[in-house]
Amino acid sequence: MKELTDSKNETLKFAMNGGMFIKNNMPKGLYIENYQKLNEIDTLSGEGNFYLKPNGIFYITTSNDYKILTSENFRFNSEIKYATQSGPMLIVDGKVNSIFQKKSKNLNIRNGVGILKNGEVVFAMSKKEINFYDFAELFKNLGCQNALYLDGFVSRSYFPQEKWIQEDGDFGVMIGVTNKN
Repeated sequence: MKELTDSKNETLKFAMNGGMFIKNNMPKGLYIENYQKLNEIDTLSGEGNFYLKPNGIFYITTSNDYKILTSENFRFNSEIKYATQSGPMLIVDGKVNSIFQKKSKNLNIRNGVGILKNGEVVFAMSKKEINFYDFAELFKNLGCQNALYLDGFVSRSYFPQEKWIQEDGDFGVMIGVTNKN
């Protein structure tokens, strides 16, 4: 990703994998890039974290508003600039997803995204293994009204300002923040 931003005369300030992927690093579920729908929404049932209900969609609009909705409530429109689907939702309307258990032994590295009441975005990644409930509580305690789990043990972050630089791994979707040089 850094090579791409360098070629556009931008500085990569932050990056994180932004959802699950399937064969050939194709995004799992809905994926929209530069207003182009490159992969369809997945509302099927199945096994794995992606299919834990509700799953959701993180997206950015033309006016740079950030949103997270459950997949059931999402409606495609021409104002959506970028979108990625993942699951499960961590926080829905200010409440921790009811399928999570407080003392769960389902521990893993996890990353996710949340939206604060003022519309700002929060990205988080655990440095140690954590269960879904405790990870969701982090977003709730920060004041997020909605939050979405992005991925697990393959999660990586690039945040040089905080001396957190992980440049290995395979990903289907990357989320980045850049500045023009």
